[in-house]
Amino acid sequence: MLIDIITKDDLKQFKTQLLNDISAMVKPQEKAKEWLKSAEVRKMLNISPGTLQNLRINGTLRYTKIGGMMYYKLEDITLLLEGGQQ
Repeated sequence: MLIDIITKDDLKQFKTQLLNDISAMVKPQEKAKEWLKSAEVRKMLNISPGTLQNLRINGTLRYTKIGGMMYYKLEDITLLLEGGQQ
């Protein structure tokens, strides 16, 4: 029977490595996207496609159209939610 002895230093190294690995996995999720697609904006604001279209038409929410996709800046959406003017 083979017995491995684990020391306190081994546990400290394991803890450090585990925390580094967890941090590496979490960091990409912490950064918020700068540009959002229409579906993401509708979900965030809990609105229908028609309401989002009205926000675009009346200039309440700025957007950029690339190809057939419309993108919205997260900063503009945050301003809209806080009641600020763009």
